[in-house]
Amino acid sequence: MAGPILCGFSQVLNDYFDRGIDAINEPHRLIPSGLVSTKQIFVTLAALLLVGLLLGIYLGPGVILMVSLGIVLALIYSAPPMRAKRNGWIGNTLVALSYEGLAWMAGHLAFASLTPASILIALLYSLGAHGIMSINDYKGMAGDKAAGIRSIPVLYGPQKTAWIVVVTMNLAQIGVIVAFLYWGVWITALIISGILLAQLPQQQKFLQQPVENHIKFSAIGVSFYVWGMMVAAIGLRALL
Repeated sequence: MAGPILCGFSQVLNDYFDRGIDAINEPHRLIPSGLVSTKQIFVTLAALLLVGLLLGIYLGPGVILMVSLGIVLALIYSAPPMRAKRNGWIGNTLVALSYEGLAWMAGHLAFASLTPASILIALLYSLGAHGIMSINDYKGMAGDKAAGIRSIPVLYGPQKTAWIVVVTMNLAQIGVIVAFLYWGVWITALIISGILLAQLPQQQKFLQQPVENHIKFSAIGVSFYVWGMMVAAIGLRALL
């Protein structure tokens, strides 16, 4: 529960600092539409932060370290003066490391000590998640341009961004497959290879019409990517 709760904290924090951009992109959302007050926002942030920290403490010193790093990265990403999300490369890196890398390692630390193999897989999937973050930026291109936020779609346009997304995701998964082949865990490598191949039709549609298909690709294509992560987590047990 610590992960989803702190993910909620980071998203509420980001929504608060994005209220001006959302007023352009999605004026119907809770904050720009005025459906929630500033007081409600800060009460929600405080409650989520407190519960997330308490759960992290309960799960052990390794987990609370990851929790603390994630909170710091969330602030750096969303809040002035740093507001790292203004640069798509830096902002996406922070989110990818938090959502994938730190969450993966915290999950491992809740049950056992980290291993070099687990850290490597966490970093590889974080690389792929960097590409996934750009999919979400398609819907906010107009507001991002107006606010001076240089997201990947704003910097390179929809078509080049689609290639960046797909290549990054695939390189990460190929890296995971190669790692498991090197470790001799053939079944895991074979299953993840199959999952990668299953993504290719959706990737092709996304590359052909990225703006029209980015939501569908986010729902279907990214789901396969996450299934591969779960297979990799199970495969790592063979190395313990």
